[in-house]
Amino acid sequence: MFIVSLTYVAPVERVDAALAAHVAYLDEQYAAGVFLASGRKVPRTGGVILASAESREALDAVLARDPFVVAGVAAYEVTEVAVSKTAPGLEALIAL
Repeated sequence: MFIVSLTYVAPVERVDAALAAHVAYLDEQYAAGVFLASGRKVPRTGGVILASAESREALDAVLARDPFVVAGVAAYEVTEVAVSKTAPGLEALIAL
């Protein structure tokens, strides 16, 4: 599993201009089974995505298509995690 931390690198007005396309991209990645959870950082300086991918390279290819990246308004930091323990009901995360 991967934790993806997105940080805005442009004014929020430019982020908002790409937001609708970014949300459509998120929907595509959820449908493909790549993204498991996501949300905004508080305060609004970016976001966080929990992702599952075959490899870091495969995830990098997916992230490169994000309209936020294409528009140059956000940058990603990716951390791979080998989940070994979860709360009840989240055991499926261990296999990712």
